[in-house]
Amino acid sequence: MSLLNGARRALAGLVLLAATACTSGPSLENQGEVTVPPGDSRELTIGSAGFTESDLLAQMYALLLERAGYSTDIISVTNREIYEPALESGQIDVVPEYAATFADWLNAKANGADAAPVGSPDLATTMKALRALAAPRGLTVLDPGRAVDQNAFAVAASYAKKHDLKTLSDLGRANLPVRLAAGDECVQRPYCAPGLEKTYGIDIVAVDPKGVGTTQAKQAVQNGQDQMVLTTTTDATLDEFGLVLLADDKKLQNADYVVPVVNRARAGSDGVRDALGRLNTVLTTADLASMNEQVDSWRRLPEDVARTYLESKKLIPKG
Repeated sequence: MSLLNGARRALAGLVLLAATACTSGPSLENQGEVTVPPGDSRELTIGSAGFTESDLLAQMYALLLERAGYSTDIISVTNREIYEPALESGQIDVVPEYAATFADWLNAKANGADAAPVGSPDLATTMKALRALAAPRGLTVLDPGRAVDQNAFAVAASYAKKHDLKTLSDLGRANLPVRLAAGDECVQRPYCAPGLEKTYGIDIVAVDPKGVGTTQAKQAVQNGQDQMVLTTTTDATLDEFGLVLLADDKKLQNADYVVPVVNRARAGSDGVRDALGRLNTVLTTADLASMNEQVDSWRRLPEDVARTYLESKKLIPKG
């Protein structure tokens, strides 16, 4: 991967992307048909959504594709409203996405913000809906692997031990009043406070608007101000705050498995599919959490962490 080349392409791409963001993307009538032959461009641009995990996935995609003979650049674009139309147009060729979230995003784009969600806790159902929405836009959704980045709920380890809590069902049965540290939207989102009350019978007495998995939110649970925090399954900092996850044993959360999404006309080939598919058999949720920790807590570079991981799994040769 050429860093200088990548920087130039990134700067040029951002100009193009900004223009793209002013529209909702080409109309479906003008986009690639599902039957368009999959392309195999040897020079590919990989998009990152700009947060640690997305940066790590983009770096791993780049290294695997380079190993397979492709030339790659990485561009960081933090706004899905910008990078998704760029993926449709071929300005970006590959992005790491999350199955249920991306399915619901495409569904809202196609059918309006009030459309009923199509993402679900069932991976097969979610993938079917996602692929049906992506294909008319010239996008191909590759197979998901084992890694999933879902919303998750954590409590203090001491609190869990005191009340014998391992699952969210345990917390519901304990009939304990719970202040939940989360984002403002948690009050209304079905996966958050309403879902915890309906699915698990948890008594959410208040939502403390400290954000999703923020340091402030975790500290509030650590010091007992709140009893539970909304975070994610790949949060590797829980131990630092003395927190543990409670298992989502009734599967309230959607199937947000990591999936590569490609522009079919440029990167829909078996070569790309096979190169990225090599990650599916090894990358786990715990692996992602560990790599996030190395970048966020240990201040290692995403490219170095990604390379070390792939080398350790013998997916690329040691350099």
